[in-house]
Amino acid sequence: MNKTTGSFDPQLIKDSEYHVLDATGLLCPEPVMMLHNKIGQLESGDVIKVCATDPSTERDILRFCDFLKHPLLHWELEEKVYTYWIKKK
Repeated sequence: MNKTTGSFDPQLIKDSEYHVLDATGLLCPEPVMMLHNKIGQLESGDVIKVCATDPSTERDILRFCDFLKHPLLHWELEEKVYTYWIKKK
């Protein structure tokens, strides 16, 4: 399952063009708390890739992006790993 908003293709972005937050193995609320802290350290326009295994991130991270107006560029679920691509507003 995946969802892309706009024309973002995660396969076309270079490793040096984004930050990574590995929240695999963590449970709610830790992944969103870590994302909140990490995104606060980024510059406007920076992209962050978040990897998580907790199914509640599908709800929590989408709400986080919507509430704080950070564009969710793409998300996917593959082999029980949720991956989110977020751009800091």
